Amino acid sequence: MRWLADVHVRLRPGIADPEGLTIAGGLRALGFSTVDEVRAGKLLRIAFQADDRSAAEAAVDAMCRRLLANPVMETADWELRAEVDQAAGEPVP
Repeated sequence: MRWLADVHVRLRPGIADPEGLTIAGGLRALGFSTVDEVRAGKLLRIAFQADDRSAAEAAVDAMCRRLLANPVMETADWELRAEVDQAAGEPVP
């Protein structure tokens, strides 16, 4: 069965975020004066095969721990869904 995972990787609270600071400054410079803070992160959309939801959850958890997120500085959470109507070979939306 094919699964789709949207993995959100974010810096832990208290970790400096120079990219977020730059974005916040740019938004304020563009007139969005009410912007207090921006925290930058990553969204990774992963399509993969697993036999069932339990195996898919375990696979995403392992992906995050082994490569996608640095546990010292980042947190990772995800949304997982089974893909039912996607034809083989089509790009992930």
